[in-house]
Amino acid sequence: MRCWLCLFLMILPLTASAEEVVLGLSKDNVAITTRFDGSEILIFGAVKREEPIPQAAPLEVIITVAGPSNSILVRRKAHRYGIWINAESVEVESAPDFYAVATSGPIDKVLTDAEDLRQKITIDRAIRSVGGAESIQDAASFTDAIIRIRREAGLYQMLEGHVAVDQQTLFRTSIQMPANLTEGDYTTRIFLTRDGEIISEYETLIVVRKVGLERWLYSLAHEKPMWYGLMSLAIAIAAGWGASAAFRIVSRA
Repeated sequence: MRCWLCLFLMILPLTASAEEVVLGLSKDNVAITTRFDGSEILIFGAVKREEPIPQAAPLEVIITVAGPSNSILVRRKAHRYGIWINAESVEVESAPDFYAVATSGPIDKVLTDAEDLRQKITIDRAIRSVGGAESIQDAASFTDAIIRIRREAGLYQMLEGHVAVDQQTLFRTSIQMPANLTEGDYTTRIFLTRDGEIISEYETLIVVRKVGLERWLYSLAHEKPMWYGLMSLAIAIAAGWGASAAFRIVSRA
């Protein structure tokens, strides 16, 4: 019993001296309205310590923001019989609708490949396995296509050197979230690393929701599609009648 007690007392100071993340967000809720054109999230925090800063490799910070994940069927077009048609297809098991990675330095310097494989931090590791027919030799290229398209749309961001670290204690960065966000919970993860090894991590959520008229229309379309269709038809008829009436008035003038 005494041996176990001594071992516990020896481990306790080591645990207490660990570096831990204390996080803050400029906002943890993003409201999507009819005028929504994107939002910038400021992520900042500090490192809590029980002992002085270790005289070792400098502290590095990695921050990821991931939107809801969904499976995607990716098709490749081929020119056959004089027309372009869908040929091969691969199903990506899970890919986040939005994914941003911000680091305090080059990713290969602040994170080892083993840690990346374990935590799935970089963009290509955040997308889960690809399944396709055995005849498809380059299935990975379908994943690359998703990454390329979503990078161009601002939905996938790799921001190396975008996290500012002051005196190995305070850190901050900003993530630009585009206008075409998907509604849902966005997981925010913060990793502290030394020599590429993760020494502490923290996780929180940013909630993205439609509000106001946007929320009402979304709920109506998904919960009462018949009424949504009738309303859309009535609006189209009214708009057509209004345009016709205006044209007749202008023609008579």
